[in-house]
Amino acid sequence: MMSDWLKVNLSAQTAAAQWGPNALLSFNEGSATVHATERRRIQQAGRRLRSQGLTQVELGEGFGQEQQWAFAEGFMSALGGEQIRWAGDSAELEARFKVARWVRDITNKGPEQQSPQMLASEAASFITALGGEKVSYKMISGEALKDAGWTGLYNVGRGSERPPVMLVLDYNPGTEDTPVAAALVGKGITFDSGGYSIKASEGMLYMKADMGGAAMVAGGLALSILRGLQKRVRLILCCAENLVSGNAYKLGDVLTYKNGTTVEIVNTDAEGRLVLADGLLVASESGAPLIIDAATLTGAAVTAVGSSYNALFALDREMAAKVNAIANAEDEPAWPLPLEPFHQFECPSAYADTANSRPVKGGGAGGASNAAGFLSRFVRDQGQGWVHLDLAACFNNNENGLWSAGATARGIRTIARSLLDLT
Repeated sequence: MMSDWLKVNLSAQTAAAQWGPNALLSFNEGSATVHATERRRIQQAGRRLRSQGLTQVELGEGFGQEQQWAFAEGFMSALGGEQIRWAGDSAELEARFKVARWVRDITNKGPEQQSPQMLASEAASFITALGGEKVSYKMISGEALKDAGWTGLYNVGRGSERPPVMLVLDYNPGTEDTPVAAALVGKGITFDSGGYSIKASEGMLYMKADMGGAAMVAGGLALSILRGLQKRVRLILCCAENLVSGNAYKLGDVLTYKNGTTVEIVNTDAEGRLVLADGLLVASESGAPLIIDAATLTGAAVTAVGSSYNALFALDREMAAKVNAIANAEDEPAWPLPLEPFHQFECPSAYADTANSRPVKGGGAGGASNAAGFLSRFVRDQGQGWVHLDLAACFNNNENGLWSAGATARGIRTIARSLLDLT
C-alpha cells in the first residue's frame, strides 16, 4: 500500500487525449486531477483512487467544500485508515469526517463485537466526549425494561443472552428547566436473525447493520454539537439482538404498550417497529415539539426508492416538507412516501388493536407505509412535529462505483441541520 500523500486537484476541463476519451482522472508526478463538475463523478473519483490502495490525499485547486465532501464519501473505506488534508477552511469538513467515520465504523462492526450494551455505551461515550458536562444519560436493561413497561424492546431482546438496553441521553446546554427542543429515536438491533420468522442465510448476512438507525441519530446529534448546537435534545436508542431461543418472543404473542395499545405478533422479523414504539413513547413524554426517528426498518422502502435515497414519512405535511428540503440542501436526498391516518389500520388483528405486520412476505403491498402507520400510534398530538426516516441509503451490501461496502452515514447531515434549523 502506498504511504506518500497524493495531491489531488479538481478541474472542469477535459483530460488530455492521452488519458482517453471522457477520462475521469489524469496523473502527473506526485499529483492527480479529477476532471468533473458533477457530484457523483467527483465521488466516483474518490472511490477509484481509494480502490487503488491510496490512503492519504491532499485536496487542492478547484475544490469547494461540497466537492471535497463528495470526494471524501467515495474515498472512505470500510477498512478505515484514510487521511485527507482539506483545501481551505476545514472545520466543517473535519466535523463531518469525524462523525461519518464513527457512524461507518460502529455500523460495520460484527455482531460479536457489538452487543446492545456495547452500542449504547459507545454512543454515550462518543457524544459525551463532544458535549462534556452538557451530556447526561441513563441506561435501562434486561428485566428492568419489563418492570418499566417498555414491552417492545424487552420482548424483542429477551431471546438473547445479551440483554436489551434503552439509552436515554440528554444534551442540555441550558439549565435544568430548559425545555427539550427535539427528541431523536434510533433502532439499534445489533443483529437480526428474524427470530422465529427466521431470515434466509443470505438475508441475515448483513444484519449487523440493523442498528444503522441508532448510529445515524447519534451521529446526527454529534454533528450538530460540533456545529454549535445550543438547544436541548433527548436521544433514545433502542438496542437489542433479535435471536431464536427458548426464551424468544413468538408468533401469536400479544404485547401491551404503556399507552395501552395492544399488538399481536404475526412476524418476529418485523421487530424494529416494536422497539421504536417504546422509544417514540419516551420521546413523546419529553414534550419535544420535534421528533425524528431513524431506522433500517423495511425492505419495502429500498424497493420503493433504491439505495440512493432515504424514505421519509410524516403525518405533519409542513414538517415533512421542511425536513425534505434540508435533506436535499445537505446532499442527502430523501423521498417522501405516503402516510395517512388510515395506515394505522392496515395491519389488522382479531386479537389486539393491531398486528405488527401483515402475515405475508415483506408485509405485503405498501409495507413501508404500513410500518410508518404502526409507529404513528405511539407519537403524541396525532403525529404533529414527528418525522420517520426509513434508511434505505445507509448501507451497501457490496462496493460499487460510488461507495465502499458497508455503512454510508447518509443521514447525519439531515438530522444535524434539522436540530439546528427546526428547533
